[in-house]
Amino acid sequence: MHSFLRNTAAQILQEYPDLQKLAIVLPNRRAGLFFTQHLGALIENPTWMPEVMTIEDIFYKHAGQRPVDQLSLIFELYKVYQLLHPDPEAFDRFYFWGEMILKDFNDVDQFMADADKLYHYLSEIKELESDLGFLSETQIALIKEFWKSFERQDRSHQEKFLKFWQMLSPLYTGFKSALEVSGMAYSGMLYRQVAASLDQIPQPEKQFVFIGFNAFTATEERLIKHYIAAFGAKIFWDIDSYYLEDKYQEAGLFFREYRQDKIFGPTFPNELPQQIQNNDAKIKVYATPLKSNQANLVGAILENVKGAEKWEETVLILPDEQMLFPILHTLPEQIDKVNVTMGYPVKNAPVYAFLEAVLEMQRYVKIEEGKVLFYHQAVKNLLSSTYLKSVNLIFVQKLLAEIQEHNMIHVPQSKLHAGGKFFELIFQALRADQLFPYLTTLMEELAERLDEEPLQRSYLFQCFKQLNRLRDIFEKQEKVTVDREFFIRLFRQVFREVKLPFEGEPLQGLQIMGVLESRNLDFKRVIICNMNEDSFPPSAGMNSMIPFNIRRAFGLPVQEQNDAIYAYTFYRLLHSAEEVHMIYTTASDQGKAGEKSRYIQQMMVEMGINNKEEVIYVPVDLQSHGEITITKNQEIFNLLDRYRVKEDGTSMKTFSPSALSLYLDCRLKFYLRYLAGIQEKEEVKEEVDASVFGNIAHYSMEFLYKGFQDRKKRDWLYKNDFEDLKKNWVYPAIEKAVRKFYHLEEEADTKLSGQMAIVRDVLKKYIVRLLEIDEDAAPFTILSMEFAHEATFEIDTTTGPIKLGLRGLIDRVDQQGQIVRLIDYKSGGDKKNFSNVESLFDRENKQRNKAAMQTMFYGLLYQSMFPSNTMALKPALFNFKEIFQDDFNPYLQEKSGRSSAIEVNDYRDYQKGYENGLKNLLEEMYHPEVPFDQTDDLEKCKYCAYKEICGR
Repeated sequence: MHSFLRNTAAQILQEYPDLQKLAIVLPNRRAGLFFTQHLGALIENPTWMPEVMTIEDIFYKHAGQRPVDQLSLIFELYKVYQLLHPDPEAFDRFYFWGEMILKDFNDVDQFMADADKLYHYLSEIKELESDLGFLSETQIALIKEFWKSFERQDRSHQEKFLKFWQMLSPLYTGFKSALEVSGMAYSGMLYRQVAASLDQIPQPEKQFVFIGFNAFTATEERLIKHYIAAFGAKIFWDIDSYYLEDKYQEAGLFFREYRQDKIFGPTFPNELPQQIQNNDAKIKVYATPLKSNQANLVGAILENVKGAEKWEETVLILPDEQMLFPILHTLPEQIDKVNVTMGYPVKNAPVYAFLEAVLEMQRYVKIEEGKVLFYHQAVKNLLSSTYLKSVNLIFVQKLLAEIQEHNMIHVPQSKLHAGGKFFELIFQALRADQLFPYLTTLMEELAERLDEEPLQRSYLFQCFKQLNRLRDIFEKQEKVTVDREFFIRLFRQVFREVKLPFEGEPLQGLQIMGVLESRNLDFKRVIICNMNEDSFPPSAGMNSMIPFNIRRAFGLPVQEQNDAIYAYTFYRLLHSAEEVHMIYTTASDQGKAGEKSRYIQQMMVEMGINNKEEVIYVPVDLQSHGEITITKNQEIFNLLDRYRVKEDGTSMKTFSPSALSLYLDCRLKFYLRYLAGIQEKEEVKEEVDASVFGNIAHYSMEFLYKGFQDRKKRDWLYKNDFEDLKKNWVYPAIEKAVRKFYHLEEEADTKLSGQMAIVRDVLKKYIVRLLEIDEDAAPFTILSMEFAHEATFEIDTTTGPIKLGLRGLIDRVDQQGQIVRLIDYKSGGDKKNFSNVESLFDRENKQRNKAAMQTMFYGLLYQSMFPSNTMALKPALFNFKEIFQDDFNPYLQEKSGRSSAIEVNDYRDYQKGYENGLKNLLEEMYHPEVPFDQTDDLEKCKYCAYKEICGR
């Protein structure tokens, strides 16, 4: 197999037998390691090895120092900013755009741009227009183009930009002066210092050889040219004619420029290598539906490798580091050694997620009357973590259930501390100055609990080191206060860049690396994952304060150069490859469309590859969800038997009107909820939705009238009773209802705030209106409030007649003269009209009146409980959405077509038809050949809690 580093090592060994007099410079340390290996394999006799270094080693050696960390640099930048700005922002607001300014300053120095002209003259547009002598024609054209587009901006935006731009020049100058005084520097500053004083570099004692470079910054280019011209340094280019000779190939962008240069030009070989054309590699493209499918595909590709394989000749390129662990888990058994050259981000580790959740909780701490309260969502996130469950699982489960049952939007600290000392440590209200020592203590505590999880301890150790480094930097700063919000943002920013390095033998085993780490390395088999546009190459966009045209005018890098670097890295992998496997995902991911990389498209066209890409199918995705049908077997009938009335007159379960209505809507939904027992997911409700409002309203009316009965020792109400009820007893009834709904103790504080206080006032208006309606209907006698009525109902089945239990909770039953009213309070928009009794049981009828069916059901229950009743049973719906209408009428209306509506004055007039419809419904449910299947009306599926099970 062709190997650039091995061939270069052989050539150097031939030209320079005395290796100890050489200094070899490579783009990165990994390339240096492989070069040393190849050189060692070629040497036959003992000898001193050459010095192997990177380009940055040369710069930092000549500069006599190395750059300091970014956070310290931003602190220094902020100090200068404070001196220049009349009203400076706080450090936490400055930090995030200070990063961008620092990056721009680094680019300005790395590419030797004239910072004074770049920052100063551009703010003086009139001066720029009058004197353009210091700029080239290309620069002038680009800058004028920028100003032309800039003039279209709003005047206030122009002024803000110019004001900000005017500050950047003194900020740049003052920042560099401050760094020189303090003895600190950023990398671009050191590079520029060295490039500006090349004539002071003494003749090196060793012969310098530069190997495998592609894209130079201006400072690197000056240094290497100086070494070539002044010191006779040699340079070996890692190139191929495929992209160098084609002027449209972005991969050869830099090489074509260097080839025209008077110093670099002569260093290029007369005959360019033609590895890509001559290799005739087998290239395969795979399309997978999901990102996670790639791991299994990689495992299958490697499993198909037969015979004795040198796994170090196979590379797996991962543009997305999140794929690392899924792929490690799917590697075949024959791969006994793996070398991972990329670090794994700590942000993907469970222990980091836990630390972040602890800090996130601090953002929503609430202190009321000296009591510390934590927001329920943050608390539930922490309680659901393995770290707290492993300490006290029973406590966690009980507390989560209590939060749900009591609808606790804020959880008291005292409840959380009951879990033990670790819970006391986690759930604290912290000031900003306590965050550093608190996190240190928390990490030490976690480390003790992770004794048997070495990987998680490694992640935690990386976090611990980073935290101590941050604390040291902050302690050195004066007059910089860090509030809690900024600390959390900084924690996320800094810690998400921390990576866990893997230990391994870099020269053995399957090589797994990121895109840029593959430079200068040659492999026989190349597998590239995530070959999607926006992944490889990465999405376009450079965070910079300097507009694109101005960057281009002053020779600063733009996206075009970035694209060229990634293009070269890709085609460089093809130099020696005999097999190339490229995998991309068709599904969109994190806002990125599932589009194949442009490199795949280019290869197909340029190389004339006609191979069809292989689509990897996932069977579960290919098969459409079939209709779900639950046929009735003995197990199903055992479940249905729980509704049968036994000889003693009792049944395990009873049919409610809502259950029967649900059966008419969808037989499968009835099965899932009432037979299979799959409950809808319950969540803490922060907003008072219609169901919460309705429940509290029901309880309020119940407590209002029961309170009246207890006080007056009577069940009948006269018109003169209502003034006192409206004036003095509505609020106490609502407060009691809130206690009951949220499962609060009798003496618990029910102080209502925010939305709940508004709901209370709205609810009062509704209840007062209901009392006004009742006042008009008085006198009447309350027979029951929120009382469960039951009945036994007989049906015929294939095995003979059976009796079933029916049950319903009637909101209110009262007697008005010789009429018994069966009242149902409704918070929704339920209608009172129905065409006929049969329509109430017609599942095909889209206008089926469920509320009418329910109140008629109450008539059946009442008559069954009181068979001797001779009074009229009048169903009524007190619909909250209609009670303020002048012509409000709570009674059911039978209305068919254009005929006049007939008010339902007595359920018994409809009893026979209703019971017949109910009998047919229940007999169908118990018929062995009628399965529990899905509804055909997809409108009913839109808001169904079980639609994910059904696949609709």
